[in-house]
Amino acid sequence: MAKKAKFAFFSSSSPKSLPSSPSSFTSFPASPLSQNFTQSSMEEAVERAEAVIRKWDPNTPSFTKIVSLFNHSRKEAKEFIICVRDLRKAMHFLVSQDSQSPKLALAQTLMQIAMTRLEKEFFQILSSNRDKLDPESVSGQSSISSNSEFEDIMQSDDEDEIKKAGESITQVEKASAVVMSDLKAIAESMISCGYGKECVKIYKRIRKSIVDEGLSLLGIETYKAPRFHRTDWVTLEHMIKNWIRAAKIGVATLFRGEKLLCDHVFSASNSTRESCFYEIAYEAATNLFKFPEFVAKEKKSHERIFSLMDLQAAISDLWQDVEMIFHFGSVAGVKCQALSSLEKLKVSIHSALVDFESTIQKDSTKTLTPGGGVHKLTRSTMSFISSLSKHSRVLSEILADHPLPRNTGSLESYIRTPVSEDEERNHALSVHFAWLILVLLCKLDTKAEHYKDVSLSYLFLANNLHFIIETVRSTHLRDLLGDDWLTKHSDKLNAYAANYEIAAWSNVYMSLPEEPTELSPEEAKTYFRRFHMAFEEAYMKQSSRVVSDSKLRDGLKVSIAKKLVPEYREFYRKYLPMLGQERNIEMLVRFKPDNLENYISDLFHGTPILASSSVSSSSSSSSSWMSLGCVSG
Repeated sequence: MAKKAKFAFFSSSSPKSLPSSPSSFTSFPASPLSQNFTQSSMEEAVERAEAVIRKWDPNTPSFTKIVSLFNHSRKEAKEFIICVRDLRKAMHFLVSQDSQSPKLALAQTLMQIAMTRLEKEFFQILSSNRDKLDPESVSGQSSISSNSEFEDIMQSDDEDEIKKAGESITQVEKASAVVMSDLKAIAESMISCGYGKECVKIYKRIRKSIVDEGLSLLGIETYKAPRFHRTDWVTLEHMIKNWIRAAKIGVATLFRGEKLLCDHVFSASNSTRESCFYEIAYEAATNLFKFPEFVAKEKKSHERIFSLMDLQAAISDLWQDVEMIFHFGSVAGVKCQALSSLEKLKVSIHSALVDFESTIQKDSTKTLTPGGGVHKLTRSTMSFISSLSKHSRVLSEILADHPLPRNTGSLESYIRTPVSEDEERNHALSVHFAWLILVLLCKLDTKAEHYKDVSLSYLFLANNLHFIIETVRSTHLRDLLGDDWLTKHSDKLNAYAANYEIAAWSNVYMSLPEEPTELSPEEAKTYFRRFHMAFEEAYMKQSSRVVSDSKLRDGLKVSIAKKLVPEYREFYRKYLPMLGQERNIEMLVRFKPDNLENYISDLFHGTPILASSSVSSSSSSSSSWMSLGCVSG
């Protein structure tokens, strides 16, 4: 209940004028107190106030005891506020001019009744209008002026202007604005009369419960470290996703709306609104931003880096709102907690990057990829790196603050010189990605040495490098690494492919005469036998090789065929007629030039060909050729 009037708080000047709300009210005539103060005019003000205030005395057995003044009559509510203001001025005058005046004692009684009524109204409006004071509705009032409707209506007779302003907002916003205006008028009246403590106590208790309930409905709990030690990562990932969603709503809507409401209701007193907002929001907001810090302190592993980066990005996105909402010195601890979480996340993400690099370097699997195909380490590493590249903003900030200590000077030539601010910001990240890929390539070099066949080692390197290049080309990595990186690694890929051809097919290339010379029939037979043996041996071995990418596979086939088929076709055309009288010529000349192209087209699918099936197929093809009499080829 309201206490006896506190004269020490009375001010000789009227309270700050308050803005009008969108609602339209009939303006009241100017108060007599606007004229020169006189003893009689002050006493008349007390008498006028008595009639209005006693009508709404909550302790009298009348309908006004159970009816809300502000709900019952907007006109009477404004009249009541005006009477309280005039009564305060009259009391101040009487105290200074005639402290023994009977009217002063009456005024004190009336003031206590009025404050009891306003305290009750303030509580009822706060508790019964939660829907009109929800954060989303309040946030929509961010452009509301700082004056109360009562004060402004008395200052302006321009009803058309008020009506026009009211038409510009929704019905929900209108209702919210009216409630906010009522709270503001009551708060300013009680504070100016020395009853601010009672008003603030009610406000803090009700609004804090609303904030706490709102966060609870969003899934925010009271966070403590032991809870995280007992939580498995799958559950924690779900909690992280929920926290990100809840934090966006909590900061941008819940805390922002609460700050706007607090600023509006207590706009006349900076210290009061700061104190109120601290009591309502500080504990809940600090707890909210403890969550990322607890997550960051858990066991670090590179598999968890994406969830950590999502948290980092979420806080960074909210930071502007956090700075705006928690700008009071009393709530600066919220910003400190958010910054602490950001820093802990950066450290944890940095550790995860180091762990990822170490995982590549320490990979000790000795299982060879069948046919020289793409290694699972290549697939998993490039998938991870390409996913990392989608978080370039977060990683750029972290690497700028926590550069990884290593000599990457040799990599600079692979990365284009930054020409824009964005490229400059991402340069450290580009070098880091180039470094991670280099670490992978070095590990692949080591794995290639485990193949006993040199040609298979080169094919393995070509397959894996091609996979890496295509991953870079088709993801955000291309923007980070640039075309120079792609060009230089494509050159390296071509070198691997060329080395594979030399190691796998050089015996076949060399089995034919180097220069066009005149050969005897015996020499021609020798070259045919040598070529067929070399080709069949190479073909059977290379038929088990794997090139999963069609572009690389076709490129190798074309390259091999261009070097082999024309030479063999010319040799075949020139020397086959010389052997036309040979018996069992189908055993001597096993391959037609066209058949050679068909064999080559079947390569790199990982399907081994046995010698018997090759010979059988070759003999069948040759028999068909002999029966058709295709001598010239």
